[in-house]
Amino acid sequence: MAGLDRVRVEIEYCVACRWMLRASWIAQELLTTFEAELDEVALVPARASGVFIVREGGAVVFDRAREGGFPELSELKRRLRDRIAPGRSLGHSDRSATRPAGRSGEADR
Repeated sequence: MAGLDRVRVEIEYCVACRWMLRASWIAQELLTTFEAELDEVALVPARASGVFIVREGGAVVFDRAREGGFPELSELKRRLRDRIAPGRSLGHSDRSATRPAGRSGEADR
């Protein structure tokens, strides 16, 4: 993509909480999954305590403070996919979101 159409993800993380490794792991996973769609994933150190926010194009995709914990990677990938490549399959990450509780094929008793 060129010019204004660049897809940039920011992961803002709390420096004091030492969440850089978590942020960099998530960045690696996103770059691997969306290698054709993403132009950049930026790690943004936050001075405010407890911050862990993932943004795409300035819009919040995930906010730890709002959602009460860290994102499940598969859920984060689905949210990002829905923004940047809505028709794209995520393979097993998609299946785990739509699989009903219990074993497949068994009726509830």
